[in-house]
This record gives sequence, structure tokens and C-alpha cells, in this order.
Amino acid sequence: MIWCVEDDASTRDIEVYALQMAGFEAQGFEDGASFWKALKERQPQLVVLDVMLPEIDGIELLRRMKGHAQYADIPIVMATAKGAEYDKIQGLDLGADYYLVKPFGVMELVSCVKAVLRRYRPKSDKTRTLKAGGIVLSPEKHTVTIDGERVKLTNKEFELLRLFLSQPGITFTRDQLMEQVWETSYRGETRTVDMHIQTLRQKLGPYRKLIETVRGVGYRLEAKQ
Repeated sequence: MIWCVEDDASTRDIEVYALQMAGFEAQGFEDGASFWKALKERQPQLVVLDVMLPEIDGIELLRRMKGHAQYADIPIVMATAKGAEYDKIQGLDLGADYYLVKPFGVMELVSCVKAVLRRYRPKSDKTRTLKAGGIVLSPEKHTVTIDGERVKLTNKEFELLRLFLSQPGITFTRDQLMEQVWETSYRGETRTVDMHIQTLRQKLGPYRKLIETVRGVGYRLEAKQ
């Protein structure tokens, strides 16, 4: 899920529509207060954040997110009409992953979001042991155990499982999985994803059903453990 925080309704609608047409789930917020409230209930994959917002501006929201352990790893693309070098440096120094200056094209926005997601992996997930049910994945050791028993995964199966475990409850389209696991933006190669999901499920044994098929969209790991 990509969240777009933008007070201009027409701009916000265009951003959300463009991302949806690119295969993402997307949702818009008209101000910082509604965004911050929603963030306490659910976390997006990435935030497209405008600087000039009413009440709580984008820089303050960025500062809050990067200062909060629960939200610090969410990638943020700043989108604003303020193109001065100082504003860019301020946003990037605070932890923004990219800086788009308005006016920008929708294809530039989509390309930027894809690029950030493709290269992004939360710092904590590089070393943090990930668990779900009886599944334990160790990024450092590059091992997976099922109820204490070691299982052998291919590199792509391992990366798929790590992505799902690091973001439980998040639905990934097949194209997003291709971009983040295979690091390619080639669209339409869904059979490759489906085959790897099938073999991964088989290796997860009694926990195969944790990886759910979201009909017409893609896959996700069941969030409730």
C-alpha cells in the first residue's frame, strides 16, 4: 500500500490513480493529522509526502516518523513545489529517500516509487530474526527452520519469504514481487512468481497457508499469528 499525503485534491487523486494503474494499492490523505492517525493503525510500504500541508507540514511529519522506532524504516518520497536546494537538503538529511519537485509527471512518480521500493530494505530486517508460526528466518545466517527443523530454500524462495515475513499483512502484486525479489521491472511474467510461491508453500509444510492468495491482486503473509 502506497500512501499519498497531499492537500490539493486534484493532485492527490492523480497520484493515487497513477499508482493504482501501475499495479499498486494506493490511498490518499488530505492533511498530516489524518495521515498520522491512520499510521497508528496500519503501516504503508511507502509514503509520498507533500511538504506544504495544513496544520502539520511534511517536514514535521518526516521528522516524527524518523524519530519513531515503529515508523523509521518506512521509505518516504518527498513531493513538493519547493525546489530550493536548502529544502532538498533538509528533507534528505532528515531521512527522506527521494525528492520530487513539482510539477512532475505521473510516470516520473511511478518510476520513483518503483526505484525506491526496489532498492529499499529496512535496516532492522537485514539482521533481525523474522518469525511467523513455527517459521524462523535468520538473515545473518541465511537459514530457515520449520518447527526447529532446517529447510533448504533457493535464493529467490528465501528472498520471497523474507519479504513476506518483514511486512506481514501487506499485499504484494506479482509485478511488485518481480521488482523487489527479481529486481526487474518486466511486467507480465506472473508464471515465474506463481511457480516460486508454489514451491515455497510446499517447503513451509504445515505453515503453507500463511502465504495467502489475494484473488486478482497477488500474495500476502497472514498478519495474525
